[in-house]
Amino acid sequence: MIRLLCLVGLLVVALASPAAAHDVKAGADLRIAQTIAGAELTLVIKATTRVPGPLRVEVLGFPSAPALDLRLRSVTDGRVVQGTAAPGRPAQLRVEETGPHELTVGSGGESAVIPFRVLVDRGSGWEFLIYGGLFVAGLLLVGGLLTGAFNRRGRSAFVVTAVAATGVAVAALIVILEPWLPARSPDGAEPRPTDSAIGRPYVQGAVTTVPARPAAGEEFVARVELFDGATGRPVDDLTVHHEAMAHVVVTSEDGRYFRHVHPLRTAPGRLEVRLRADRPGRYLTHVELERTDSGGQLLTGAFTVTGPAEPTASSDPAKSTASSDPAEPTASAEPATKDAAAGPVTVTPAVPQAGRPATVEVATSGTPRPWLGMAGHLIVRAEHGEFLGHVHEMGTPGSRLRFTFSFPAPGRYFAWAQYATDRGITTVPFTVEVPR
Repeated sequence: MIRLLCLVGLLVVALASPAAAHDVKAGADLRIAQTIAGAELTLVIKATTRVPGPLRVEVLGFPSAPALDLRLRSVTDGRVVQGTAAPGRPAQLRVEETGPHELTVGSGGESAVIPFRVLVDRGSGWEFLIYGGLFVAGLLLVGGLLTGAFNRRGRSAFVVTAVAATGVAVAALIVILEPWLPARSPDGAEPRPTDSAIGRPYVQGAVTTVPARPAAGEEFVARVELFDGATGRPVDDLTVHHEAMAHVVVTSEDGRYFRHVHPLRTAPGRLEVRLRADRPGRYLTHVELERTDSGGQLLTGAFTVTGPAEPTASSDPAKSTASSDPAEPTASAEPATKDAAAGPVTVTPAVPQAGRPATVEVATSGTPRPWLGMAGHLIVRAEHGEFLGHVHEMGTPGSRLRFTFSFPAPGRYFAWAQYATDRGITTVPFTVEVPR
């Protein structure tokens, strides 16, 4: 009996496949941050419990977030349904089948096509063994008792009872090991190859602008083209991480301009976001993304903004106080953000050492709310742009955000702490000097 149970346990563990970190699971909402029509918002595609049935789409945004026109298309049969969603006014779209779909969102002359899959949980394939084993064991136990009552020797009753006990033990073992057993794929899941190595190559990318040399004060499009270096084909299998398909950080070379935005997917392998730079000069672009079955990576690029130079009082981003009220809608291409002075920032130790953790504390104005899955974000760039770091708040309660960051080398660093409240996103710029 003991040998049989050990053999069953070894087989179950050996046959269990490792869980992929980014497997899409049925019953989970899909949250995707988008920078559209001058606003920063999060689109939430709620989990579907049955098909055919309703698909709920919500918009989480700030007071300036616009209404979105929605168009849902089934990739399988081309069926299309339409609707409108806004903060506090979700849309109910009907889906007829599981599998690949495309959700087109539009507002202010911009649009994005978001590919996703409608998934419905089929239940665990191990439930049949669990309940079936218990059912059969119950019948055998009853049969064993009856056999024992009418059989003087009781040998047959012993055999029947032993088999029933084995069924109970196997069912109990599966119940214990079920969290580690391979999950059954939900209806609508993408087929995964079984005869190829896990992992895909990193994305190759190019960052450009439209027009190629934008002018200061005028709207332009920052474009990220993604392709596979081996095949040259567009890469269109990005996985959502930190509630976005990609995080784009655009900064001026002097550190006075900063934007953390989430581009729109306008075509396979193409991401775009509208921006406006208020002064000429060289601008650096850093793109954080992650390909399915691959690791996270950082793409870099640069472009130049033309135009007459504007008089400036200081090139220190910690003294930049330009702001816009996030409570008022804006028609510009810039997400509604509010910059704060660097006074509420405390760095410990006051003179950080390269390669050693430092603590950055930021006093907040208002109660922070989750944004991109976190209470706060800290983005740090080396003065000349050769390094960009991005860490998250440590979960400190109260009105202060707390970050831990290790500056990799001596030098001057531009830094921006960001958090969201009900009024919008606040950005706190400051600089840090790391001595040699």
